[in-house]
Amino acid sequence: MHISSLEKPDKSINGKPQSKYKREIVWRNVFAHLMIHLMGLYGLYVFIVSAKILTCAYAFMMLIGTGMGVTIGAHRFFTHQSFKANFPFRCVMAAMFTMSGENSICTWVRDHRQHHKYTDTDADPHNSTRGFFFSHCGWLMVRKHPEVIEKGKTIDISDLMADPVVRFQEKHYVLLYIALNTAAIMVPYLLWGESLQVSFWTTYALRITFVYNSSWLVNSLAHLHGIKPYNKKIKAVENLLVSLLTGGEGWHNFHHIFPSDYRAAEYGKAYDLSTILLDSMEKLGLVYDLRLTPQHLVNKWAKNFGDGSHPLGGEEEVTLATQDTPLSTNKHL
Repeated sequence: MHISSLEKPDKSINGKPQSKYKREIVWRNVFAHLMIHLMGLYGLYVFIVSAKILTCAYAFMMLIGTGMGVTIGAHRFFTHQSFKANFPFRCVMAAMFTMSGENSICTWVRDHRQHHKYTDTDADPHNSTRGFFFSHCGWLMVRKHPEVIEKGKTIDISDLMADPVVRFQEKHYVLLYIALNTAAIMVPYLLWGESLQVSFWTTYALRITFVYNSSWLVNSLAHLHGIKPYNKKIKAVENLLVSLLTGGEGWHNFHHIFPSDYRAAEYGKAYDLSTILLDSMEKLGLVYDLRLTPQHLVNKWAKNFGDGSHPLGGEEEVTLATQDTPLSTNKHL
């Protein structure tokens, strides 16, 4: 992925304007998502009126863990390679991501790399120019645009297939999803006598529904409403609400310019649980080589391409990561 592909998503591919495309609804997907959300709503009701305090606390912890599997695992590590991780930590990230039900790591990463390369064009799987609902979850309920299929074949995921953890998750995704979520449901039942029904609705149905929608907000709301301190010409924005709900993934204008920043933001530690956890994991030796970018490069983008909302460095000194410039460096160099 190159910065040039992120600067000007001109809604065209190879100089050709977007074609008119008639959406074909996949009704079984519509039904599946409807049922998931109805289950999630009922899970919220059970969480409020029936769940034990320990079950509520456990469900919240599982929600955080599953969310981190998406943000730290699938996104910052497997997609953008913003840091390196040892084998046990890679296994944990893969397991927590699998529990989210957001498909195999290879599929998720391919879609997200494609999103960055062809942002808001016909080849973007969740093109935000098609509206909030489409970019949020509608893209999962219709046939893929022909450009998505064609360009998806060009996305390189050979680095993933070289990882035995990813290959194992790819081969056994469905079985792992069922086994891991079943084990999670059994914990409250076995350890403190919660009913299986309550555990199912709170630790599974409510959790995955929340994780789905918080993840989707990065594709929808974070491309529609907010400021653009680093590049005013793209649709990706900085959105505080999305950051709060996703553990730090809402500083999206920055992320689209510097996609390999392990903090995914200039001031990442503010409202960014993912970054806090990564810094802690680094101290424990579980992750290393966190990638950074010189502050002067960030300021240059803000001055030359931003919407004027950036304080041009602000009051604190920070260093940041980028995958698309030779100026990227290790955190400790």
